[in-house]
Amino acid sequence: MCPQNPAAPTDGAAARAAELRELLERYNYRYHALDDPEVPDAEYDRLMLELRAIESQFPQLIVPDSPTMRVGAAPIAAFGAVKHRAAMLSLDNAFSEEEVRDFDRRIRERLAHGDAIRYTAEPKLDGLAISARYENGIFVQGATRGDGETGEDITQNLRTIKALPLKLRAADAPRVIEVRGEVFMPLAGFRRFNEEASARGEKTFINPRNAAAGSLRQLDPRMTAARPLDLFIYGIGVIEGGELPPYHSETLQELRRLGFKICPQSKVVESVEGCLAYYREMAVARASLPYQIDGVVYKVDDVRLQRRLGFISRAPRWAVAHKFPAEEALTVVRGIEFQVGRTGALTPVARLEPAFVGGVTVSNATLHNMDELTRKDVRVGDTVVIRRAGDVIPEVARVLPERRVDGAQLVTLPSECPICGSPVLREGDQAVARCSGGRRCAAQRKGEIQHFASRRAMDIQGLGDKLVEQLVDGGWIQTPADLFSLQAEQLATLERMGERSAQKLCDAIEGAKHTTLPRFLYALGIRDVGEATALALAQYFPELAQLRRAGQEEIQRVPDVGPVVAKQVAAYFADTENAAMVDRLLAAGITWPDSPPLHAGGSQRDKTFVLTGTLESLTREEATEAIVQRGGKVSAGVSKKTSYVVAGAEAGSKLKKAEQLGIPILDEAAFLELLKKV
Repeated sequence: MCPQNPAAPTDGAAARAAELRELLERYNYRYHALDDPEVPDAEYDRLMLELRAIESQFPQLIVPDSPTMRVGAAPIAAFGAVKHRAAMLSLDNAFSEEEVRDFDRRIRERLAHGDAIRYTAEPKLDGLAISARYENGIFVQGATRGDGETGEDITQNLRTIKALPLKLRAADAPRVIEVRGEVFMPLAGFRRFNEEASARGEKTFINPRNAAAGSLRQLDPRMTAARPLDLFIYGIGVIEGGELPPYHSETLQELRRLGFKICPQSKVVESVEGCLAYYREMAVARASLPYQIDGVVYKVDDVRLQRRLGFISRAPRWAVAHKFPAEEALTVVRGIEFQVGRTGALTPVARLEPAFVGGVTVSNATLHNMDELTRKDVRVGDTVVIRRAGDVIPEVARVLPERRVDGAQLVTLPSECPICGSPVLREGDQAVARCSGGRRCAAQRKGEIQHFASRRAMDIQGLGDKLVEQLVDGGWIQTPADLFSLQAEQLATLERMGERSAQKLCDAIEGAKHTTLPRFLYALGIRDVGEATALALAQYFPELAQLRRAGQEEIQRVPDVGPVVAKQVAAYFADTENAAMVDRLLAAGITWPDSPPLHAGGSQRDKTFVLTGTLESLTREEATEAIVQRGGKVSAGVSKKTSYVVAGAEAGSKLKKAEQLGIPILDEAAFLELLKKV
């Protein structure tokens, strides 16, 4: 409620309000009209909240064209304008549990409703809002939200989206119905699109939301048709010759009956506690969803209550968007340092002014390599956008050059390793620069041992990164072979390592002696040898001694091993220091069973499989073992020699290549059926 006699605004408040309006309008235009966001959503939301606070304190500063009084940006001139018969309003945002509880409390107070409210909860897709109008069951017009009152006519482009029915399935469909929904680009399609665009030397999209918006704004519908777009319908804006069901959840089911695609994650929840439980559920499921979401939406389920609650100037009172913690944020680069990995690779890392992003406070972000640092032109003092999605390491997404401080200096590759002082070398046109110190470099020693002990290698439980650092820094171990000389009495003297923990670690080290040849080869950390390559080497050379004697040419005969990898493997075993370490590991008692003979009549004898994506019923290791037991081989890459590609959820570029080469593709059900044929 506005005060009866509001205080006169100060000159500072008026100036700040004007500045915020100008900034928000510019960001709005870049985001909606140009599909080229200048700042993250979190920064836009922060400025909008600041402007609302000023206007709430000084209502006389509100002007008709304030961003707080409108929904989005005006349509671009390239498309015809569509006047919405019912305004397409946006939603107010809640960023905390307290704000959601306030939303529920306001509803119950306005309705004088003592009982718990029932809500429909659904994911908040990060796409482009659209309307689609049907007359006598036939799709006749599509439009973007635009400014909420007027949108862009995208009828022909919407026709290209297969999820949108051109004719409604029900004979009793309303005479006129205008539905509202969200067009989005699924994550797998987004990745494939960017990979293909990059291969053609074309511009890639920043995120799926911009990919969807840019695709719908193509003047040539054939361009839109080539984009992997999808659509969920979430409501009805206009209906003639029919009636809305009494509950929103029933409206969704009616829309499904008419032939529309509805978000499968939508559900009815009881009370605000049900809303918050749904939020937590979707926060966990978010990383595994096939599409991008930035929060959830709560809507009062009872349509009669919706009508009683009504609207404020720009949003319904009966719905709110509960946003997830921002995955992008603005911050300042305070320094750039170089970390050294187990293979000597130098990775530039930005030291940041701490920023809250993706639910955690981030103070470091990777810049990947020198080529990436140069391409993004990141300098100390720059204002940058950092991105963090799920458990992914935070990265510097882009620089805001308009905020660059005077005199910001380019960062150059150091000539010496920052850890050991050895020369830094960069071979040919490789993106990666490396320390030449080998095991003389403490960082490489630590990385080698950490990799050796990791779950997919020797799986030494309890030997974490911090403990490895402590053991190396204390001079207790130099190579993985030294692990097998450690005694429980020694370990018990370490900080935070009691007798029981020390004994458990020794038991884990002892247990790691029983392994497999592929795991052992992978654990050695030979450059460019991943799990699939280690398996291929073990299948071709069933005895380690054979591989150790082999030259580069012979190693290159291993299926899917090229000259670069063959050179690395041959060089590793030819190195006297490496050879001595392998001898020590074998002398310590590391053993593995002899490779089982391939089934002479195995159902997959001489068949080559490529695994991509995630299987629900099998881990990657279990699937590989099942194939090998049946006489088959697992390869890291798709080629004309590939027999099958097994595609799980979120399959990547290997699936696309298989389609191009005409390689048979197995989904999980077909793969499991194939495995039954022993």
